[in-house]
Amino acid sequence: AVDSQPSVEIVVLQGERQFAKDNKVLGTFRLDGVPPAPRGVPQIEVSFDIDANGVVNVGAVDKSTGKKQSVTVRSSGGLSDADIDKMVQEAEAMREVDGKKREAVTAKNDAETLSYQVDKQIVDFKDKISTADADELKKKLAELREALAGDNLDPDEIKTKTKDLQDVSWKVTQQAYQSSSESSEDGEKKDSKSDEKEEQKEKK
Repeated sequence: AVDSQPSVEIVVLQGERQFAKDNKVLGTFRLDGVPPAPRGVPQIEVSFDIDANGVVNVGAVDKSTGKKQSVTVRSSGGLSDADIDKMVQEAEAMREVDGKKREAVTAKNDAETLSYQVDKQIVDFKDKISTADADELKKKLAELREALAGDNLDPDEIKTKTKDLQDVSWKVTQQAYQSSSESSEDGEKKDSKSDEKEEQKEKK
């Protein structure tokens, strides 16, 4: 996903493996007209409806606009019972390997999502956080991105550095909101004092 992505491609798969590339593609369709928004904001609802003949109707709806798109495919995809049994056996044999790959991919996706959010946080809070806090955020962000840069990703290392960055990000967010709240209160007090002075002048 990217910022202001105008469309979403929906891929319909058949299989038991944990990764799309290891399964059979039954069909694809595109949902266009997605309103510009930061990545992760648009919500696309996908539904599946299969009938007694193995025909699958797949639909996608953009929840913000109500725009719809759909495709109809056969769930069997021309596979014999032997083919299906083979797919199930392969999935079982590769379950542990696929599980480790999935763990690494999930850790990477979580880390990249947080990195994107922290980049935005540094810009949004630049006038509300101290230089020390900003430097600490940038340091933890750089450490996480360094862990993501290698070819052989270590899920445990990525999870640890993601948590480190999350902790600092949360602390900085709390401090920024507290600083903003205190500034608002100070402004209200100044306004109140100004009003009191005006009232005193009027009485005189």
